[in-house]
Amino acid sequence: MSEHHSAAEGHEHGDHAGLTKGKIWQVFGILLLITVIEFVIALYVIPHGMMTQKVGNYIYIILTLLKAFYIVAYFMHLKFEKLGLQLCLTVSFIFIIYFIVLMLIEGNFLNIHMLQNR
Repeated sequence: MSEHHSAAEGHEHGDHAGLTKGKIWQVFGILLLITVIEFVIALYVIPHGMMTQKVGNYIYIILTLLKAFYIVAYFMHLKFEKLGLQLCLTVSFIFIIYFIVLMLIEGNFLNIHMLQNR
């Protein structure tokens, strides 16, 4: 007799045991808190002169990267993958960000020097 193997046999329930309903709500709460902090900064702190726009932008970037980490780690299940895949994706992401920053710096440099040569 032939044995039947389903595609779901490779993923037992224990593979993603760390992602429970409680953990999902906890991550949701963290994401909500970060979003509320961003809104408070944008709608109250910066307009009332308690913080400069430049400092606010740096805080926005840090908070957005923190939110991206939680989304990718928990809702896209990267936290539950093997270390090799995590490192591969993280290093690739860092290089992409690095190249974007380099292109922005070079574009700004060219823009400044093209405006001076007019």
